[in-house]
Amino acid sequence: MQRKTHFFIVPGLGSSGPEHWQSYFERQNPDFTRIQQREWDAPDKDDWVATLEQALAGEDLSQVVLIAHSLGCVTVAHWANTYGHRIKGALLVAPADVDTSSFAVFPTTGFGPMPLQRLPFPSKVVASTTDEWVSVARARQFAEAWGSELILLEAAGHLNAASGHGNWPAGLELLRGWA
Repeated sequence: MQRKTHFFIVPGLGSSGPEHWQSYFERQNPDFTRIQQREWDAPDKDDWVATLEQALAGEDLSQVVLIAHSLGCVTVAHWANTYGHRIKGALLVAPADVDTSSFAVFPTTGFGPMPLQRLPFPSKVVASTTDEWVSVARARQFAEAWGSELILLEAAGHLNAASGHGNWPAGLELLRGWA
């Protein structure tokens, strides 16, 4: 009997609203589960990492794929460094550069410095040439450090609903190899 992949959505700051591609993925696929953080607007890294670990407790990690956006990508990187679990894979979309002064305006605790240790599982970093929260150079650095495949999109903004990435079928296609 073939084991079924379970996809976990890891939103960023503020969660993902109803028009965000993560919300579309969740509504369209019964095997997609959103990680529910206790505090979306003033997050604490330790809380977010612990919540992710608790959500995956009891799962067959060889069948888990994480789908993260923005600060969710940073959470996944911290989680991997803390616990070292091997999972099936991770799609890391528009990782927020928590080391920049522009990110400092957000009421977050403990997310910096950006973790740059190699991830113990396959991953893809999707970045845009026009993302205000991460430069192309930094996205490239993250992908290289994490051992991730880098997928660079032209002029795609922060890859969220505001940049026109609501129902994002190309994003869903990136998960096909892990299904």
